[in-house]
Amino acid sequence: MKVSLFATCLVDMFQGDVGKAVVEVLERLGCDIDFPENQICCGQPAYNSGYVKESKNAMKKMISAFEHAEYVVSPSGSCAYMFKEYPEVFQGDPIWEQKAQALADKTYEFTEFIVNVLKIENVGAHLESTATYHTSCHMTRLLGVKEAPLKLLRQVKGLQYVELPGKDRCCGFGGTFSVKMGNISGEMVTEKVHDVEQTEADILIGADAGCLINIGGRINRQGKPIKVMHIAEVLNCQ
Repeated sequence: MKVSLFATCLVDMFQGDVGKAVVEVLERLGCDIDFPENQICCGQPAYNSGYVKESKNAMKKMISAFEHAEYVVSPSGSCAYMFKEYPEVFQGDPIWEQKAQALADKTYEFTEFIVNVLKIENVGAHLESTATYHTSCHMTRLLGVKEAPLKLLRQVKGLQYVELPGKDRCCGFGGTFSVKMGNISGEMVTEKVHDVEQTEADILIGADAGCLINIGGRINRQGKPIKVMHIAEVLNCQ
């Protein structure tokens, strides 16, 4: 099975180890990984800020970059969902709407792909620790991926899972929201870190780089002894 990796900007620039973990996990599961080097930003920051016309050029470049792909897999539910928005953005365009729909139909978030396409729940991971999991907003509320990450985490040997209080509450990142509404965002992430502390978990796991950078930054500034890991890194532990 051929899989094209949609790495996302945050993974590409700040969390390269997450991208490597995604590749290594999928390769162990029998996938042949391709990385289109002409991929850029999916256009989500501009699009969510209301610059729809301006974001279309980036979207067209991404459609072209992945046009050859059999499956497109991303370690971010938020960015994967952005591809699902493309058909609506190009609605009425006789050429690009069809291409956008083809990309949307073959795009999957990392855990969604493993559980729903590969039909695998135990990837052979082993991690002796106690962990809790942050459910990111776009991934659960818009993309609709809720159970796949938990199914995979429950099969990690040695990992004790503790449910996060207020798991349905946003961490305060929200892309440009954290910049435009900094004070509110700061209070939201402080509350999220408090909830994580209540679990007494050693590790906070998530599936979206933006959320993990946001929560991890507050954890570090407060000097909390909590490790932050992307789920791909957890599933890559042997």
